[in-house]
Formats: sequence, C-alpha cells, structure tokens
Amino acid sequence: QQLQCYKCSIGVWDLCFTTKTTCQIGEQCFSGEGGSGGLKLKMKGCLEVANCNKTGNVNFPSSSNTTIYSMTKTCCNTDLCNAAPGLPGASALSLTAVAMFSLLAANFMV
Repeated sequence: QQLQCYKCSIGVWDLCFTTKTTCQIGEQCFSGEGGSGGLKLKMKGCLEVANCNKTGNVNFPSSSNTTIYSMTKTCCNTDLCNAAPGLPGASALSLTAVAMFSLLAANFMV
C-alpha cells in the first residue's frame, strides 16, 4: 500500500512549508534533520527504504569533498507519520525564511 506523507523540500529551524504527497511502492515517509554551521535544516517526504535511517553529506560541487551540510533521514511507515515538528500550510514567515535561505544558498554556490 502506498503511504501518504508530508513533504517539505527544505525548511529552516522549525519552519517548513508542508504539503501532502503519495509515496511510490518501496518508499516510506521520512523526516530529515541536519545543518551547516549554526543553521538548522529540515526536510520531509518519501524515501526509498534502503536510504532510511542514514546520514548523508551534500557536497558542492558534487565531485568535491566540500560538505555544505549533512542530513539525517529517519523513516516511519504509517500515513502522515512524519508530521511533527513543522508548520502545515503557507505561513508568511516560513515562506520568507525558505526564500531567504534559497537566496543565501544560491549566492554561496555561485
């Protein structure tokens, strides 16, 4: 059976714009927590079971050893089990925070 999960592409601290999504067969819901420096990042969504409960580094450029941030993704296997913590809906504050982070990340990567 396919799971319903909350999805948040990237969130800063506890601010995460969430929507609902349906996972593919072989996927579970996940909540990801990580960071870089003093910045706390969050993600939610669907993830292949083989990638659950692991910590991975995101490098830039992808062929280098320069780690931008690390993210630990923890899975669960019931509908909407990756709900908390986070803010459902599009609050202006969460959208502003994500937009600011995106701009900072884009400037850092250029």
